[in-house]
Formats: sequence, C-alpha cells, structure tokens
Amino acid sequence: MLSANFHKHNNMSEDRKRKVLQAIIKHFIETAEPVGSNTILISYRFHVSPATIRNDMMSLEDEGYIYQPHTSSGRVPTDKGYRLFVDEIADYKKARIEAMKTLQVIQKKYKAEKVRELLYDAVSLLARATNCASFATTPDNPRSFFLGLSNVLRQPEFSSNTIRACEVIEILERSDNFIKTLTSLEITDSVRTFIGDENILPQIQSCSIIVSKYNKDGFDGFIGLLGPKRMDYAYNIVLIEEIKKLLER
Repeated sequence: MLSANFHKHNNMSEDRKRKVLQAIIKHFIETAEPVGSNTILISYRFHVSPATIRNDMMSLEDEGYIYQPHTSSGRVPTDKGYRLFVDEIADYKKARIEAMKTLQVIQKKYKAEKVRELLYDAVSLLARATNCASFATTPDNPRSFFLGLSNVLRQPEFSSNTIRACEVIEILERSDNFIKTLTSLEITDSVRTFIGDENILPQIQSCSIIVSKYNKDGFDGFIGLLGPKRMDYAYNIVLIEEIKKLLER
C-alpha cells in the first residue's frame, strides 16, 4: 500500500516538475528573461507552496534541464530541457490551432496586397489608354484610388472651367462618398455607363462614368473610368471589359 501511494505521489511530483519546466520554457521563450520561482508560481497558478516550486526547480537543475546564468537569480532551459520539451511536453494540438489562425490572417493580407498591386496595374493601363481618369476601390478596407486625373483636367470642358474641374477633384478626394454612390448603383459584373445627369452626385454631372465590378481571389470592388461626356464610349467600354479580364484571369 505504501509503495503504491509512494509511486502515485512520485508520479504527481514528476508530472508537476514537467509542468514547471514547461512554464519556465514558455516564459523564457516569450520574455528572454531568466525565470524565478515566484514568477512561475504567480503566472502559471501552481496550487503549491513556494518551497515546493523551489524544490522542483532545484531538482530540474540537478537533472540538467535548467541552469542559472551567473548574472541572475532566475533559471533558463538547457539544450536537454529544450529537447525534452520538443519530444514530450510541447502541446502540438494547441500550436497547430495558433499556427493555422496566424497563417489565415497573413494569407488574407498577402492576397489583398497582391490584388491591390494587380488593381494598380489595371488602373494604370486604363489611364494610359484613355483621356479619362481611371479608378478602382481597394479590396480589404474599401478606399478608392485614381490615376490620370490630369487627362481629364486637360480636356477643354475642364481647362476652361475651373469650378467644374474643382468639383470633380473634390469628389475624387472624398472617396467615401464616391464609394457609397457606386455601391448604391447596383453595379454588377457587366460594364455600366452613367452619362451626365444619370450620375447621382451633382458635382460630376458634367462627366460620364463607365464602371464594372471586379472579383479577384475572393475580393471584390469597382473598376472604371471617369471623364468628360464627350468621350469615346464604345472604345472605353471595351477597354474596361478587356482589362477586367486581365485582372480576373
């Protein structure tokens, strides 16, 4: 009977010692600071006396799992301690959940960055190929960006009318309003054209907008052109269709 109790007690203390070693390694990995018995007791909620934790740490040190750097009263893991941790103590199930969660967040950010780069290229192509301002809304935190505004301002409709030009610039700068307007227009995958006073925003009723919705790697938004009503509609519509194909490919 005594022997069984002794082994049970011994197993319990060995189990606790492993938990103490696990706590020391966890704390050291997180902080790079040698770990004292008080920190272990308070941070990891061992329901034993400080003396018990100190004894466990002395025992772990005697067995070569932790050591005391001479500059400190705390302990750090030895190679042998790390080896035991890696082979027998580490919680791989919990680590897998954490790793997968981190990867998902990073992958989503990475994909959004890639989509943003592709969008920038698409908008740049549109601006170069037309005499309009090209725009797109970004995939993750919707904002709009514009290229080729000087294309529009060089047109006689605007170069001779500074108030009209200022109104257009103001709309493009207040991108929240612009995005809300695009969202309210029920734009789908097909290219849509809004001519003059078909535009909801009065400041750009001197313009036409050609716009479509893009969908790339699970992100969607708008891509289009804004320019004077006197524009080459067929050419611009086909251009957006083709650039959208390149973007979504």
